[in-house]
Amino acid sequence: MKKIIAVSAVILFVLVGACLIFWRHTPFAYSGVVEAVEVDVPARLGDTIKTLSVQEGSPVQQGEVLARLDCQDVSLQYAIAQKEFERASQLLKTTAGSRENYDLKKHQFDQASLHKNWCDIKSPLTGKVLYKYYEEGEFIPAGRKLLTVADLAQMDVWVYVEHDLLARLKPGMEVEGFLPETKQHFKGIILSINDEAEFTPKNVQTRRERERLVYGVKTRFENDQNQTLKPGMTLEVSFPLEAK
Repeated sequence: MKKIIAVSAVILFVLVGACLIFWRHTPFAYSGVVEAVEVDVPARLGDTIKTLSVQEGSPVQQGEVLARLDCQDVSLQYAIAQKEFERASQLLKTTAGSRENYDLKKHQFDQASLHKNWCDIKSPLTGKVLYKYYEEGEFIPAGRKLLTVADLAQMDVWVYVEHDLLARLKPGMEVEGFLPETKQHFKGIILSINDEAEFTPKNVQTRRERERLVYGVKTRFENDQNQTLKPGMTLEVSFPLEAK
């Protein structure tokens, strides 16, 4: 009987030790919601939208023309500024012209050229159109956003960690994320760490009680070619073992 008790005690000790080693060397995963890197695309001029070539969900390339403004006044001003600049350039070659007049007409022409380029609203990045705020034929005021474009090649995830772990983390550190449903893994890095503590958001679960103060850590992950990561998904983020 004593032998049985002794053997049982040894087995129990080994199992407890194995569990402690497993938990110690298994990084804890922090849950976060996937967010796309979104960029608002505004109209720099106030005018009527002549053409709008994309819809919500349309894939776009960086530099692609998404919309064109009517810009009749801008085109007229550009044509006048171009003629006056050409005339000033010719006069500068003779005694009838002056450097001051040439510089003035060049400035006016450069400004008119810039405004003419603003008539074509281009995508600032390669990604997908998330939201469209105006329709073709509508007047859009200067500075108002016409579209929101998301870069789906890189996705951001905010996670919230306790103070004890914070001192071992730093921007640029590599992290690993995985989808709870498929266990598919993604490589990422820490972008930034909040300086001030805050209460755990309601949509985030941590190992300990939710009421404790935590620090927000912004991480960024490279999406795969199939763009598996999508805004709104939950991603589990684990930090390197040496950060434990």
